[in-house]
Amino acid sequence: MKAARFQSAIRLIYPARCTFCGDLVDSDFGLCGPCWRDTPFIAGQTCNSCGVPLLAGPDAPGDLLICDDCLRVPRPWGAGRAALVYDGNGRRMVLKLKHGDRHDMAGPAAVWMARAVKPLLRLDTLLAPVPLHWLRLLKRRYNQSALLARAVAREVDRPVCPDLLIRPRATPSLGGMGRDARFATMEGTIRVHPKRRHRLAGRHVLLVDDVMTSGATLSAATEACLAAGAAGVDILVLARAAKDA
Repeated sequence: MKAARFQSAIRLIYPARCTFCGDLVDSDFGLCGPCWRDTPFIAGQTCNSCGVPLLAGPDAPGDLLICDDCLRVPRPWGAGRAALVYDGNGRRMVLKLKHGDRHDMAGPAAVWMARAVKPLLRLDTLLAPVPLHWLRLLKRRYNQSALLARAVAREVDRPVCPDLLIRPRATPSLGGMGRDARFATMEGTIRVHPKRRHRLAGRHVLLVDDVMTSGATLSAATEACLAAGAAGVDILVLARAAKDA
């Protein structure tokens, strides 16, 4: 009873507001009507490997639905999911989280990501974020993928190891590069932290990142986990870049 009154008092002082526009909404992590309509949630048929939405087609088992990109570039991980298309509010959310110090967006993002990844969770799933090189981390002051990994871990009640992976070598921004250049740039650039290697031995790892474009960074992270003894790797991203985005 006291807790309910306390929450009511908090609501009077700090009413729930829309994640995107700041208008009043009914609950935390909610969206107002217009922002909900303009947010490209992924639903329906999706690629089992990367989570990108697929055009409706003949019924098939979910694990057999693969997009053209994943057919052209086989993925080293097992399966993947995404919450949003990287377009409109999906793109704005990623950019605000990555460059705009909007740490508060990790909460609603985690709710949506947890819903998407639920079919992939195992009892031994360990979450880990895609790492930043220390120079980029120093400049940005935080790793947005680590924020997401921690928040998703709370939603799905699974452990998270924020420093499972490291990025010893700095790489240039992948923006503007073609697919082949991205993969060549990222090859061998991510490793398992030598003091965290025991955390993944024989268990499944769920890699968490903010956005997937070509999959080069997630491939490098996956290969590092598998080389260190992970039983399997799946991926989860907040947003997936699609061809028509």
